[in-house]
Amino acid sequence: MIDRWHDLPVARQARELGISRGSVYYLPRPVPAADLALMRRIDELHLEYPFAGSRMLRDLLAGEGTTLAACMSPLVGGSRSRCRRTSASRPWRRP
Repeated sequence: MIDRWHDLPVARQARELGISRGSVYYLPRPVPAADLALMRRIDELHLEYPFAGSRMLRDLLAGEGTTLAACMSPLVGGSRSRCRRTSASRPWRRP
């Protein structure tokens, strides 16, 4: 796709392809396995209990022995970037 050793500059190649130049250099960080397992469990709980709010999900996870420091999505009190990775980011329907 983008050839850094081509005669055309990277910026011109990106413009021709219709992508931003910054995305050419961006390398996403891998998600730790523990976070993926916890996000999967939150999704499973959300499917089992679609009416559960953030506090109930937190309590269900705590009942299983999972300690949440400042973890996961806003459903359990944490960062938005992790929320974007889960399907449980919004338990209600949008208007």
